[in-house]
Amino acid sequence: MNLRKVILSLYMLLFAGLGVTGAVLFKDAHDEYSQLVQVETMNRQKLAEAQDRLRAQERILERLKSDPEYVDRVIRMKLGYARPDEFMFRFEPDDATPPAEPSAAQAKSR
Repeated sequence: MNLRKVILSLYMLLFAGLGVTGAVLFKDAHDEYSQLVQVETMNRQKLAEAQDRLRAQERILERLKSDPEYVDRVIRMKLGYARPDEFMFRFEPDDATPPAEPSAAQAKSR
């Protein structure tokens, strides 16, 4: 009878160990699945944004192929080209710091 209780206890201990091991493995698998779902959601969002950019670029390409006025405007704006009878004036931004405002004492002395 004593041997029977020992064997039964070993089986119960083995069964409990397998249950705990299975629960840990299931939790790890579930965590990994949750992470993969988040990655998939981010990738789907990036894909949607990329598809929107692609559609916009395709519209621009179609306009470049079919609309000469648009081509002319793009060339002038992006490349800075001008027609032979036109003059281009380019104003570069001034990198120097603006002059300081005069102090109250200097303003009174003037």
